[in-house]
Amino acid sequence: MKKILIALIGTVFIFSCQKKNTTTDAHGAEESHDHEESTVATLTADQIKSVGIAIGSLEQKQLTSTVRTNGVLRVPNNHKGNATAFFGGVIKTLNVEFGDFVRKGQVIATISNPQYIQLQEEYLNINNRILLAEQELQRQQELNDGNAGVKRNLQNATSDLNTLRIRKSSLHEQIRLMGINPADISNTSLKSALLITSPISGTVSTVFAKIGSYVDVSSPIAEIVDNTSLHLDLQVFEKDLPKMNVGQTIHFTLTNNPTESYTAKVFNIGSSFENESKTISVHCNVIGNKKGLIDGMNVSAIVSLNDVTTTAVPSDAIVEADGKYYIFIQADKEPEHNHEKAKHDHKEGDGHEHKKGNEHNHNQSSTTLDLTKTPKNPVTLNFEKIEVVKGVTDMGYTAVTAVSDIPKNAKVVIKGAFFINAKMSNTGGHSH
Repeated sequence: MKKILIALIGTVFIFSCQKKNTTTDAHGAEESHDHEESTVATLTADQIKSVGIAIGSLEQKQLTSTVRTNGVLRVPNNHKGNATAFFGGVIKTLNVEFGDFVRKGQVIATISNPQYIQLQEEYLNINNRILLAEQELQRQQELNDGNAGVKRNLQNATSDLNTLRIRKSSLHEQIRLMGINPADISNTSLKSALLITSPISGTVSTVFAKIGSYVDVSSPIAEIVDNTSLHLDLQVFEKDLPKMNVGQTIHFTLTNNPTESYTAKVFNIGSSFENESKTISVHCNVIGNKKGLIDGMNVSAIVSLNDVTTTAVPSDAIVEADGKYYIFIQADKEPEHNHEKAKHDHKEGDGHEHKKGNEHNHNQSSTTLDLTKTPKNPVTLNFEKIEVVKGVTDMGYTAVTAVSDIPKNAKVVIKGAFFINAKMSNTGGHSH
């Protein structure tokens, strides 16, 4: 009898444990179901604006098979010019400052010198002297024709006239170089100041003079640079020279602003070493956007060695979570809102009943946004998290390969992805 009683107690205990385990398993399944993380995050227009989220697209970039090098921006000498006075003088007015854009022929400054008046005065006098010399030559010619004159006097008259004419030609050119039209010179129009003009169109890179300073031919007043003709001079090491070819594409950034990317193309490869650096100059034409580029700026460049391109996004568009990498795209999908309904369906499917007041009941997270568009709720956008495999990173871009298909022309979050990921992580938890 005692043995039968012990057997009955053991049977009841085993049955009780099995029932408890079954209930625990069902609850565990529910727990697992509730913990499934959504791949879609919802943001309001205000959130998008305040965080500064930017939308872009998948780009094709040449990030592989490249050579990294340094260089400097240069403007060829035939696209630089100095505003210089042909005659010495004192700066009377100065009309430009550093950074001003000027056009060819625009007045840069004015200079004055009493010698300018003397040259104009001499030019007027030489005309009178030539008139008298022509009359004297004509008189000597008439005397000579009548055998009444001396041949030597005729020769002297001819020589004097030629000398005066040569001097007039010299004065004519000097006055023209001064910027004065010789034909406009008269007793009442003598000019004491000269206009100094820009020899080319471009930007004033340096102003050498100041008002009241003396300048001459060897003292330029200002330097003008045509930055639209910028060249990029790269310093390539000997080991990389065989990889360089005319026509290759160059992507470069400024040393002091690595976030902005520019493009150039190789048009000439040097044939000698530069000083003692053991590098060869590779000359490139800067193409496309040149805003902010100035002669003399240092750059970091990547030389594309082939035409192979890869899908890439800005490096800031990629976030890391649990050892994997993701990007976000704008999507029509919506986050799962009704976790209660999902749990109810799960209960009906496994045949177990749970009380409404169960302390393990998981409701929707309180931070999940309501997508219903009402006057009290702003317009929202949904962003789907897409797993990707990272590739090479260059010039602020990273090559990516999507684990699953990405819709064509997908809109990718290129700025603010970290915020979306953080928000998704916060809404992915659940309350007890």
